[in-house]
Amino acid sequence: MKSFMYVRAHSVDEATAAHAGRPTSRYLGGGTNLVDLMKLGVERPRTLIDVSRLPLDAVEELADGSVRAGATVRNSDLAAHPLIRDRYPVLSQALLAGASGQLRNMATTGGNLLQRTRCPYFQDLDKPCNKREPGTGCGAREGVHRDHAVLGHSAQCIATHPSDMAVALAALDARVELQGARGARTLPAAEFHRLPGDRPELDTELAPGELITGVLLPPLPAGTVSAYRKARDRASYAFALASVAVVLAVRDGAVEEVRIAFGALAHRPWRARLAEEALRGAAPSQEAFAGAVEAELAQALPLRDNAYKVRLAHNLACDVLRRLAATP
Repeated sequence: MKSFMYVRAHSVDEATAAHAGRPTSRYLGGGTNLVDLMKLGVERPRTLIDVSRLPLDAVEELADGSVRAGATVRNSDLAAHPLIRDRYPVLSQALLAGASGQLRNMATTGGNLLQRTRCPYFQDLDKPCNKREPGTGCGAREGVHRDHAVLGHSAQCIATHPSDMAVALAALDARVELQGARGARTLPAAEFHRLPGDRPELDTELAPGELITGVLLPPLPAGTVSAYRKARDRASYAFALASVAVVLAVRDGAVEEVRIAFGALAHRPWRARLAEEALRGAAPSQEAFAGAVEAELAQALPLRDNAYKVRLAHNLACDVLRRLAATP
């Protein structure tokens, strides 16, 4: 039994003060990932700061039409909220595609963003993993990597980020609200997670001790439609092999706005900027969709056993774009 200190925070300031930026401190929300990693020995915090009872559990509309979801809102509550279902169906669909009903009832908005990779080499203390222990190597690169990254990976790490919710947030141009020792700030959701580079142990752009306090969803123009699709080995309780979140607005026979984010292809949700640029102003045809997505995925560097992901992601994205463009 490994002992640790437990602190129940009653305010954001109390939580960040208890953490104090120490590398051995962790915030605890629903615990659906962190507690599992503690059981495996991957995470060994000396201090757990319980933030689950902070007053950050509201979903509210702001004066400018934006919607803020607090960091402790449960995934199931966020997916079912009328503001989310009506205005941001891509987010509701992504949340409902993740995990199981029981886990969604526990998992929080902030915790979902902070969950760590499900790479088996990361989770097994007997295997080399630069993310878990920098400098030990990446066992997956020459080992079992069918589920691993095809975009943005490095010689140090080929892990993917497991969140479905984060993919939808990237496509929605959401912002992540943070509070830390230096005050409050926000980051674009699409830039919140990092590519591995030579520091794969760093998952996000969080400063030491910063706490996620909420997610801000900007208003979408009238007529915008959105959807999330996920391909996985089984229909329930499985992480994505590839996924896509699309936000689309077509006006007068041309694509007025489009945002595309891929999941399970990289160390973070992959915002398809090249495809978006190619599609804006174009007629919403199958040929245009296929060409734009193909140009985006031309950047892929698949490994020995995961090249199938490129075609899978291509087909998912083209199908979602086609269906959304045909929406009345």
